[in-house]
Amino acid sequence: MQQEDFRRGERSGKDPMRIALIGQAAFGARVLEALIGDGHTVVVTYTSKDTTQGKPVLDSAQSLGVPAFTLERRQELANDLNRYTPDLCVMAFVTEKIPLDALRCPTLGTIEYHPSLLPRHRGSSSLNWTIINGEALTGVTIFWVDEGMDTGPILLQKEVEVSPDDTVGSLYFNKLFPLGVEALVEAVRLVREGKAPRIPQDESLATYEPPIQEKHGLLDWSQPVREVYDLIRGTNPHPGATTFWQGRKLKLYDARMLTETSTALPGKVVEVNEEGFVVSASGGAIVVKRVQPQGSNKMSASDFLKLSGLTRGARLGT
Repeated sequence: MQQEDFRRGERSGKDPMRIALIGQAAFGARVLEALIGDGHTVVVTYTSKDTTQGKPVLDSAQSLGVPAFTLERRQELANDLNRYTPDLCVMAFVTEKIPLDALRCPTLGTIEYHPSLLPRHRGSSSLNWTIINGEALTGVTIFWVDEGMDTGPILLQKEVEVSPDDTVGSLYFNKLFPLGVEALVEAVRLVREGKAPRIPQDESLATYEPPIQEKHGLLDWSQPVREVYDLIRGTNPHPGATTFWQGRKLKLYDARMLTETSTALPGKVVEVNEEGFVVSASGGAIVVKRVQPQGSNKMSASDFLKLSGLTRGARLGT
């Protein structure tokens, strides 16, 4: 279906916005479709040169008749954008650095989606740190891009609860993905109508955490069980929470928290069952359901038990 087919519901007296979209993965593709569905003209799209990340946007753009390119020559992006004369640039899940001169090309500037309530959790791993910190509230922010890292004026925000058992995967795909698409569509409507605010971020409330790495997911079984569980949730599905058994890394993913009092040593396997294995921590225990042994793929904990020989009484940790 070509993008002209989506314009039938266009509001009278309102010219469609000419939008340049920069995005990737399923989120970028969904935003592209939603903006066209709301009556806007997407004049060009740019996406990651990584095949996995870029393909959803390229495929969607092709089906909608939108010119699409990968970000291989970012230093020439400004000149390229000028050829399409966009009113606005929309950034929908962008992990590559975009030159500022390109983002200033559109007449009305550039807006971007960020999965946190800015100015909290600036940076590329905001979802991870939200869960690792045990926070119960997060959301999405649409902001005007400036020269800083997630520092531009806020256009709009939407809040969402973080459940006690949310992982990075469930929080993003079940909540912040659909909410983010809705928020970007609403933000573009506000820009189109001349009603989009530019609210300065309160720098006194700003936080920035580094991109999540394996070293940030190292488990200490002597810590309170809630903190251990939050670290596992906050590194699932990537990069995984790391512990050790018999001197080899063992990454933990899907898990469940138990709060029964235990006198077992931290890191001790106190039970093995069909669900997986149970590891003692301070004030409770963790039921481990999915793992990744060093040098292997992810697997169920029950499969790992069959292959590894881990039994009740084993001790995990450094």
